[in-house]
Amino acid sequence: MPKLKTHSGTKKRVRLTKNGKLVHRHARLNHFLQKKSASRKRRLSRTDTLHGQQAKNIKRRLGA
Repeated sequence: MPKLKTHSGTKKRVRLTKNGKLVHRHARLNHFLQKKSASRKRRLSRTDTLHGQQAKNIKRRLGA
């Protein structure tokens, strides 16, 4: 069976850590920032990890 290609869009958005966790940026921090509170913008600026079935599906897209 041939090797699977890495999904280009996923590799730009998600990073695989040394321990196998998936790290991504939060959505909704590109525009309409004036109406969002400072605490909300700070929370959205931090990275987040993916868990469960979602992480499993994305790992398959990355070929990991």
